Amino acid sequence: MANTTISMSKIRQILRMYHQQRSIMFIAAQTDTSRNTVKKYVASFKSSGFTFEEVNALNDKELEDFFGKSREQAPNARMQAMQRCFPHVDKELKRTGMTRYILWEAYRKEFPEGYQYSQFCFYYTQWKARVNPVMHMEHKFGDKLYVDFAGEKLSIIDKETGEVIAVEVFVSILGASQLTYVEAVPSQQKEDFIGACENTLHYIGGVPGAIVPDNLKAAVTKSNRYEPKLNETFADFADHYGTTILPARAYRPRDKAFG
Repeated sequence: MANTTISMSKIRQILRMYHQQRSIMFIAAQTDTSRNTVKKYVASFKSSGFTFEEVNALNDKELEDFFGKSREQAPNARMQAMQRCFPHVDKELKRTGMTRYILWEAYRKEFPEGYQYSQFCFYYTQWKARVNPVMHMEHKFGDKLYVDFAGEKLSIIDKETGEVIAVEVFVSILGASQLTYVEAVPSQQKEDFIGACENTLHYIGGVPGAIVPDNLKAAVTKSNRYEPKLNETFADFADHYGTTILPARAYRPRDKAFG
């Protein structure tokens, strides 16, 4: 990685100070490390796509592997066993209601000495990036708000009657900050959808440059890869608030902020 080998504790200090938005010069001075060495570790961390919390949760051996010092060594049997599970994990995660935690529990039943949940998720994400690489997207603050409905309905209970009522779950996320707004609504009809979008704008305290919906009937009346036709009421809503609607392209899940 760098010309001079440094300890894992010093690498953690570098990443922590970078996470605290310290300058490269400041970090180098505080850790008694060359600026080029700091730059290389920071660049490797940035390109990984992982958060500081995820990387910092690794033990020293895993952190060493993360920065490529042991790439020439064959993975151990424990690691190989976990990696053989990942194609199945990837397939199962496409099923509605399936979660990483459920699949991790199944993995630990088969391999009791296997990795803990956080490491399992970390290495799965690394594996996923290798077999299905995607371009890292840089979001500008206030640029895009992504909106969609969650895949499964939830339910609420009427306090007076005890009736169980099925509800749709509306979710919106700001691309840059990942600020999230969630609301239970009666349906996916345009009145409920647009009302939830309006509540989102009040919640975030402003209007984004663009709203990016999935191809919901409440937002898009005719899906098209190049020129989708917007619902007129939703288009009027956008005009009223001075924003733009940019529907996610059909069959392009990477256009979305969440699945």
